[in-house]
Amino acid sequence: MGIKEKRNLHVVEGYKGSAEEKMQYYKERITLNLRKNVVIAIIVLVLGIALFVTVNFKTYSTVTVTDTYSVAGAADSSYKEFGGGILKYSKDGISYLNMSGEEQWNYPYQIKTPFVETNNVSAAVACKGGNDIMIFQKDGMKGEIKTTLPIEKLTISEQGIVSVILKNESSPKVICYDTAGNILVEHNVSLPGMGYPMDVAISADGEILQVSYLYVYEGKLLSKVAYYNFGEAGQSEKDYQIAYKEYENTVIATGFYMDDRTSAVVGDNCMTIFKGNEKIEEVATIVFDKEIQSIGHSDKYIAVVLANSGETGYELRMYNKSGKMVTNEVFSGNYRNIKISGNQIIMYDGKECAIFLKSGVQKLEGQMLSNIMEIIPVSGINKYAVMNANGMEEVRLVN
Repeated sequence: MGIKEKRNLHVVEGYKGSAEEKMQYYKERITLNLRKNVVIAIIVLVLGIALFVTVNFKTYSTVTVTDTYSVAGAADSSYKEFGGGILKYSKDGISYLNMSGEEQWNYPYQIKTPFVETNNVSAAVACKGGNDIMIFQKDGMKGEIKTTLPIEKLTISEQGIVSVILKNESSPKVICYDTAGNILVEHNVSLPGMGYPMDVAISADGEILQVSYLYVYEGKLLSKVAYYNFGEAGQSEKDYQIAYKEYENTVIATGFYMDDRTSAVVGDNCMTIFKGNEKIEEVATIVFDKEIQSIGHSDKYIAVVLANSGETGYELRMYNKSGKMVTNEVFSGNYRNIKISGNQIIMYDGKECAIFLKSGVQKLEGQMLSNIMEIIPVSGINKYAVMNANGMEEVRLVN
């Protein structure tokens, strides 16, 4: 068989010349190509930096709706970010929605005044002043509790252990329940000795209880914070108490756990961060010379909004778990709601919304198209899911 002729092919000859000339030629070609690649890399880097600066250091004032999702009964419900989705609750029931507004489960009930407490894993819905508590996780209901006295305050651990303050004029109670409604701990509060319980927080494993009290004596205010360990480490302690701190002339009304070792309490003019399990130690106490307007926290940070005395505007401060201030910014506008989601501080009231990054850069100062019921950052550049009376809207920040 003969060899078939191949057409449209040609031979590219190399550089002709001496060996030294060839070497010099190829060196110049390589150098030229390297320079081109360096220039291209610099252009790409500059464009990347420009895009990063535009996205992360620019303050936006308006939004555009990129998608909408219909949610049944949206106008009559409240919402809370939970487990990568959203809890939707009202006096008629609670449901869990994914980030496309699709209902994953629904549990009906009749509660006159529902309120919800959550952590990263578990959630509890209760009747304010009533006796009903229901425990949920991302995959649905885990338990139901019936109390014997009206519920004043409630907190829940990641394991689903619920701790409540039950109202009793003569002797209020702090009780911990498991998901089946069994009483794990019952603590009768001594009003003459400790005062009235203001708030309660519980560790992730459900063993350590933080209770803040308000004590009034001869017209003077005294707040007390006590830690109780109901595990093995607290068995040898009187009344299971492993830590105690007093505050004069302030009301400690809020306490919470940030992670399994870090907790905090906040008063009207101060904040204390604690660390430890079997032994609780004070990490830092910050005293504020301005009035605290609102507070939000995550598992890493605490955000505090302070009113500027005699001045217009407010001051936003963010602290890490060591009590170090990592953000300090002044802003205008009064927002009733504040939350930390990831590295963003989100404040809103009605249609008005302000969003700050942990770095202090303000991403948004403007309005949504409808009154905000909940807002959550979603994947994508400057994108958020906003719950309102119409359902769920996916929005993007624009100029």
